[in-house]
Amino acid sequence: MLDKNGIAKRIAKELEDGYFVNLGIGIPTLVANYIPEGIEVEFQSENGVLGMGPFPLEGEEDADIINAGKQTITTMPGASFFDSSLSFSMIRGQHVDLTILGAMEVAENGDIANWKIPGKMVKGMGGAMDLVASAENIIVAMMHTNRDGASKLLKRCSLPLTGVNCVRKVVTNMAVMEITQDGFKLLERAPGVSVEDIRNATEGKLIFDKNVPEMILD
Repeated sequence: MLDKNGIAKRIAKELEDGYFVNLGIGIPTLVANYIPEGIEVEFQSENGVLGMGPFPLEGEEDADIINAGKQTITTMPGASFFDSSLSFSMIRGQHVDLTILGAMEVAENGDIANWKIPGKMVKGMGGAMDLVASAENIIVAMMHTNRDGASKLLKRCSLPLTGVNCVRKVVTNMAVMEITQDGFKLLERAPGVSVEDIRNATEGKLIFDKNVPEMILD
């Protein structure tokens, strides 16, 4: 199975030249480290940065340059900084081509839950609800199961929803899946992971063709 960097590397293959991309908190922030050669993309962070680069090397961090998850980042030549109102105007105005988010749960119809666990303190919902309400191309980066081994890809989300019927694709440590009217369609499997492994780890309806290829990361 993939680690978090492997998930990010696979999602980076979804980037297209000229894309404006919003990276959510968690695994999505790693995608900036794996931009394919020959393409140029602009990474946007909801706290007011356009033109994010990869994470800085140790000792080269600047505490004033951070992403939405308060991680120190680098910026590319021509990067710009702006306030939250302009940042969310970009998001709500659908000027972002691809949104990459983490999630605690995803349902087979594309519902996503990623902002709150009942009974636990929440500092704020962040910008996820604006992102899922405005974006037309959402990829979720997540682990396939929780720490107890229970599936996070469900028939219906059990946690409070962030968005309804909005996710288009999910990349986990086990698989790449597309959200369809019939459920999770298995497109690729992680190296060494069988279709049966994925089916056993997926509570929601999983559909697949006879031959499901392994992911190509390099």
